Amino acid sequence: MKIAFSLFLIVFSCLWNAQTVQISLEPKLAENIHRLDQLMENNDEKVLTLLCPDVSFGHSNGWVQNFEDFKKDFNSKKVMYSNIEQIEIYEAKKYNDVYSVRRKIKVSGMYKNQDFKMMLGLLEIWKKEKSLWKLWSRQSIEIKP
Repeated sequence: MKIAFSLFLIVFSCLWNAQTVQISLEPKLAENIHRLDQLMENNDEKVLTLLCPDVSFGHSNGWVQNFEDFKKDFNSKKVMYSNIEQIEIYEAKKYNDVYSVRRKIKVSGMYKNQDFKMMLGLLEIWKKEKSLWKLWSRQSIEIKP
């Protein structure tokens, strides 16, 4: 009985600690992640400066875009964001000059004159190019309540 209780305490402690771990990112990367959200929320074309030329966007509806597709649609205002709120970053892994970042955001706006509001799970791959962090790949999924 004591062994089972001790095992329970160890597992509970590990799970509790996993819930409270802080994700640490390089400050410049954290700044660019925040800036990406702000520029998209403000529908500011400066967002293009944060993207690698071979970026790939996978949207929650299955739509996949490269840099030129994203630029064309962004400039056409096909999708207009009114709010992007980061809920959490729950995973960040670094390998050399590449970061894999998983995060959750709430977004709202208009797509082809239709209002939308949703929670998204994102997997973003950021690459350091000439000392700047740029988004290389992004895949989003809708998180249903």
